[in-house]
Amino acid sequence: MPERSKDWMRQAQADLRHSRNSLAAGDYEWSCFSAQQAAEKAVKALFQKLHLDAWGHTVSILLANLPPEIGVPKELIDKAKIIDKHYIPARYPNGFESGAPTDFYTPGEAKTAIEIAGEIIEFCKNHLDK
Repeated sequence: MPERSKDWMRQAQADLRHSRNSLAAGDYEWSCFSAQQAAEKAVKALFQKLHLDAWGHTVSILLANLPPEIGVPKELIDKAKIIDKHYIPARYPNGFESGAPTDFYTPGEAKTAIEIAGEIIEFCKNHLDK
């Protein structure tokens, strides 16, 4: 399989841009989901660069499964757990007892998700450039 880490990282950055645009549009649930996707793709870019397989969508688990020499800080894994919670409920009404995801997400959650995704992207970019 060809190494495509640059493609994965470009898409991670595009997803983060979409997350920011969704925040500006008031689509906070999509902002949170896009931030999660951005972080996931950035970590998968790093897996690609290392010629390793990455399975699943849980960013905190993906980060924790990187080789020890990458030195993922525990604090970054803990932050990833915050955005992991946006993978399903941000998209599906049955994630809540009633109402739609659009009824439950806030600008603060979207801003936090964007900030965390940005930190994860920067961490991964720093290792891609080595």
